[in-house]
Amino acid sequence: MLRLVVVVAACSSSAVAPVTVKPAETDVPPVAERRPHSVTSPSGDREDPYYWLRDDTRKDPAMLAYLAAENAYAATRFAPVAKLQDTLLAEMRSHIQEDDASVPVAEDGYLTYTKFASGQEQPVVMRKHGTESEQVMLDGNELARGHAFYQLASWHMSHDGHYVAWVDDIVGRRQFVLHVKDLTTNQLLPDTAANVATSFQWANDNRTLFYTGKDPATLREDRVLRHVLGGTSDVEVYRETDPSYYVSTQGTKSRRYIQIDMGATTNSEVRLADADHPEAPLRVVLPRSKDHLYELDHIANRFVIKTNADAKNFRVIEVADGKEGDRSQWHDVIAARSDQLVEDVVVSTHFLAATVRTGGLSKVLVLANGAPFYIDTPETPSVAFAIDTPDPAATKLRFGYQSLVTPGSTFELDVATRKKTLLKQQPVPKYDPARYATEYLHAPASDGTQIPISVVYRKDTKRDGSAPLYVYGYGSYGASTEPTFSFTRLSLLDRGWVVAIAHIRGGEEMGRGWYEDGKLLHKRNTFTDFIAATEYLVKAKYGARDQVFAHGGSAGGLLMGAILNLRPDLFRGVAAEVPFVDVVTTMLDESIPLTTNEFDEWGNPKQKAAYDYMLSYSPYDNVKAQAYPSIYVRTGLWDSQVQYYEPTKWVAKLRATKTDGNLIAMDVDMAAGHGGKSGRFDKLKDIARVYAFMLMVHDRPDARPHWP
Repeated sequence: MLRLVVVVAACSSSAVAPVTVKPAETDVPPVAERRPHSVTSPSGDREDPYYWLRDDTRKDPAMLAYLAAENAYAATRFAPVAKLQDTLLAEMRSHIQEDDASVPVAEDGYLTYTKFASGQEQPVVMRKHGTESEQVMLDGNELARGHAFYQLASWHMSHDGHYVAWVDDIVGRRQFVLHVKDLTTNQLLPDTAANVATSFQWANDNRTLFYTGKDPATLREDRVLRHVLGGTSDVEVYRETDPSYYVSTQGTKSRRYIQIDMGATTNSEVRLADADHPEAPLRVVLPRSKDHLYELDHIANRFVIKTNADAKNFRVIEVADGKEGDRSQWHDVIAARSDQLVEDVVVSTHFLAATVRTGGLSKVLVLANGAPFYIDTPETPSVAFAIDTPDPAATKLRFGYQSLVTPGSTFELDVATRKKTLLKQQPVPKYDPARYATEYLHAPASDGTQIPISVVYRKDTKRDGSAPLYVYGYGSYGASTEPTFSFTRLSLLDRGWVVAIAHIRGGEEMGRGWYEDGKLLHKRNTFTDFIAATEYLVKAKYGARDQVFAHGGSAGGLLMGAILNLRPDLFRGVAAEVPFVDVVTTMLDESIPLTTNEFDEWGNPKQKAAYDYMLSYSPYDNVKAQAYPSIYVRTGLWDSQVQYYEPTKWVAKLRATKTDGNLIAMDVDMAAGHGGKSGRFDKLKDIARVYAFMLMVHDRPDARPHWP
């Protein structure tokens, strides 16, 4: 789970008459009322005059009126570029092959796949058996009918093909609902469960489901329940009481077990349910221990385990089923290396494949007949990764490949002959890859560390310091930001922009140490790395000094907030989507599940050293009276990971404090959550809005336009 899944205690402010915003006033920025409120902690107290904007019921009239005023103001400010937004949206949509389908996957005698028809927002889940006609299992468009938001999150067919179970969300809060459908009659069964997570598995009897539930107050994924079709009550199989852990379920390649995975930031544990005897007691594989992270699969009476035991960047071992507790029985399959991070493992009785990372880039390492080899990657930078498929006896490995100029591609590799077959490359109408170029650069950080940067541009764009420059970053949770292809990005590239991704510390691009050097008391490295990468690009003339734009979301929104406070002069415009900006206040609230789960990510502010360090960079706490560039913010009322009130308070404080006349606008999606709009075309509206903001600010004649 990444920042931030939260439900917090209701605030205690008294009822206040709603604020009326007249249409004639929408060209004036909203001004939030200041109300006294003290945020207390063992490490110190802070005043937060905008705390009243937090309303967990999402019904407070004054709060809703303020959000409406923000939306009205943003609508007014974006009105001059309404046609530009429409143009951007049309451009993006023109690069989508609307009638499309995924590469089929063979499982239990069926080929399963998803497809879209022209104009459809949601996927249709299909299956085909032999020469029979294809069958619709789930039509996301029908399921979405009548809902402002709809997400078909995950689905699994029973092994006998009789049923399909799925979970969906109609609010955007990620409180999913489980459903089951009889595929022989196309009838929806009464079997259902609310407030569940996306992970669930069928047992081998094809009637028992193991699914993950959430705490009704905090939404922490803390329990696994067992449901038998037709049953009226579900059995709680496991409940995790340690608030630093989240629970999920998955199967094993052998289908011998159903895994119940418990994961914290620096620890993990796996328990197994017998897939043939779903009522049998659970079995612990390796008991949790300090700083031990592991994942496993099971095939041919053995476990294949990715572990960081004696391996900072992880190693892969094999051990016989039943011997896993005896480390003398562990046998290295992929040994630990300081220059190679093991990210994921795919197993077959004929081969083992791992997605690994070296030199900052992902590759696929294949082991067959004892001879390891890497699959060639023709471009730098690029992305390659192994794809798991259900067949335990597969002789061919499926893998994905793409780059900043090559669309997503799915290949199949015959591991015996090493012959590669392209199964599909994502079609991108009106795109010619020969017109674009990509580079992999390195910038010196303030401490001399070399920061990788992936860059893409049109070949006819001048790199003489005159082009507008867009820099994207994230840098948290050990999540690496990949140099993937984006058809939406073409709208900037075709206007002469240079686009860069800064692979800053806090991710895992350069290994586990890269992550550790960008969290806790090293978190400021994430921000200074981004600044150093941006300065390098300007100095190397990839972008104009007065035309630099930055973009990040969620924990990447924290990055945006921090660089705005540290170096506002470096940027002309910054877009922060669903930004995590009120770090200290959020991390003080232990009723929020991710707070205790993330003490190993950000620190525990109840400890004075952590409190002081977090306070030194928390964007909301460090807004000061200085000039800021133009800023665009997006949030969702139903966001479960970064609550809407964090960016709302931040915008209010920025408006009241900054000394410039530059634009600051915020959109609040009243019918969505962390991921924004649902639907493949509707999602483009959020991207078009960000690009319209940047183009609007870029195209004004003066470098620092005055906005009311």
